[in-house]
Amino acid sequence: MNVPRLDRRQWLLGAAALSAGLAAPTPAAGGAMRNSAAPNAAAAGQVTLGGDVRVNRLGFGAMRITGDGIWGEPRDLREARAVLHRAVELGCNFIDTADAYGPNVSERLIAEALHPYPAGLIVATKGGMVRSGPNQWGRNGQPAHLRAACEASLLRLKMPRFDIYQLHAIDDTVPMEDSIGELAKLQAEGKIRHIGVSNFSVAELARAAKLVRIVSVQNRYNVADRGSDDVLRWCETNQAAFIPWSPLARRQTTAGDAAGPVAAMQAVAAARGISMPQATLAWLLARSPAMLPIPGTSRVVNLESNVAAAGVRLSRDEMQRIG
Repeated sequence: MNVPRLDRRQWLLGAAALSAGLAAPTPAAGGAMRNSAAPNAAAAGQVTLGGDVRVNRLGFGAMRITGDGIWGEPRDLREARAVLHRAVELGCNFIDTADAYGPNVSERLIAEALHPYPAGLIVATKGGMVRSGPNQWGRNGQPAHLRAACEASLLRLKMPRFDIYQLHAIDDTVPMEDSIGELAKLQAEGKIRHIGVSNFSVAELARAAKLVRIVSVQNRYNVADRGSDDVLRWCETNQAAFIPWSPLARRQTTAGDAAGPVAAMQAVAAARGISMPQATLAWLLARSPAMLPIPGTSRVVNLESNVAAAGVRLSRDEMQRIG
């Protein structure tokens, strides 16, 4: 598939705009946003995936609209649907899900709530993880499983093709090239437009990139866990989006004995009069123009607070203090 690629100058324009936004502090989301009609994800700017899929740089992760342990139906079905509707209203035009969430529940709820999908909405899903119970996660990268998973997700989400389909994780019992190779076949058949991956190292990305163009990488990343800094740099160099999972680091950022970057962020949030989730999202957005956070929640009030972070600009001094 021939897809137009951004040249390096075009890609770095986002970085220039980002630097301009870091020049000085701006009013906190909790203040300035009260005077506007509503927070909107478009305030975070945009990122391009694969050269032709452009989305607002603050998306929504649909994992937590399922039941406890990411298993079964949500406790409040009406609220789960309201969250999805509100996410779209607030400009979150990138929704991330997976067949493993529920399993199948998240995808089904997205289709029930949002289909027919509004123009410009990208629903990206993942395959390659299997579930046996609440909080239980296994891996299956067999080509036959990935094909069946992709085709089943297309049916559940009522889509003719995925703009972004991601390998959820590498199955150590299957050569990664076999798993990615099957996604390449699905791409050639027109069932997948662009391919992304999750839980990959730089070395694994180099191997995968020999087979297909990788347009996004979804790894754990937050202020307390920066183990994928090298993957983030790979994404910047290769014009891929970096999608941090567990972006809010809730356990670490709510700890009473926080130290280092987390303590510095707590101080910044207190000084700004914003919440820790808003501060952590603003920090992620300022960290790289490749960053595409997808905070998830099962409550509309939390969603609105998260999206308000799109309008927060941390100063250079604040970024240096947090590190």
